[in-house]
Amino acid sequence: METREILKKVQSGEMTVEEAEKFFRREPFQEMGYAKLDTHREVRSGFPEVIFCSGKADVHLLHIFGKLYEEHGEAFGTRASQSQYELLRETFPQVQYDPLSRIIKIEKHGKAREGLIAVCTAGTADIPVAEEAAQTAEFFGSRVQRVFDVGVSGIHRLFSSLEVIQEANCIVAVAGMEGALASVLGGLVDKPVIAVPTSVGYGASFHGLSALLTMINSCANGIATVNIDNGYGAGYLATQINRMAKG
Repeated sequence: METREILKKVQSGEMTVEEAEKFFRREPFQEMGYAKLDTHREVRSGFPEVIFCSGKADVHLLHIFGKLYEEHGEAFGTRASQSQYELLRETFPQVQYDPLSRIIKIEKHGKAREGLIAVCTAGTADIPVAEEAAQTAEFFGSRVQRVFDVGVSGIHRLFSSLEVIQEANCIVAVAGMEGALASVLGGLVDKPVIAVPTSVGYGASFHGLSALLTMINSCANGIATVNIDNGYGAGYLATQINRMAKG
């Protein structure tokens, strides 16, 4: 539970002062032997802990996911496989999985989404990373507008969506190949642009390094670059900016 939620429950009489005091006296993590769940992360940063699923043992993933769901009433994981989804579904039949972004989650119903983030891709091959960014931002309470396949090989396609992009509080630019989309967007908007290089491209793209270097060396202002294929990091940062913008 969030701090504000606990205080509201005390105010309404749903929770006693002693129960609230017991909650706040707990250690800020849960010791699980193989993991230390950061259950107070949302109190400190405004975002609950998220699970990086890839490489986790089945039993560890199952228990971590369950503990976070128990703690927050929802849980969110990135880079999950189909087999991990099937494993979790046996215990949590309500779990949702998107094989494109590889996000797995249980989300609270009726969650409000505020502000606006525009998530743009250069091509359709960049969509899996873009969806990771978009769905991360949506899980954390941001409204997202997707603008896909507007890369520089057909720049006229971008201009048809420019109005909604310029209205956003933050823009996420996802591109592989030479990664020029972030520079183009940086020159067209007055809001921060988060550049996400992807590992899409032929041999000399070096699995995204070419796009990464282009984005880091952009001559446009207001661009910050995250790691190759790091849609989650972009969605998280975009949400922080979006929250600040809406005040």
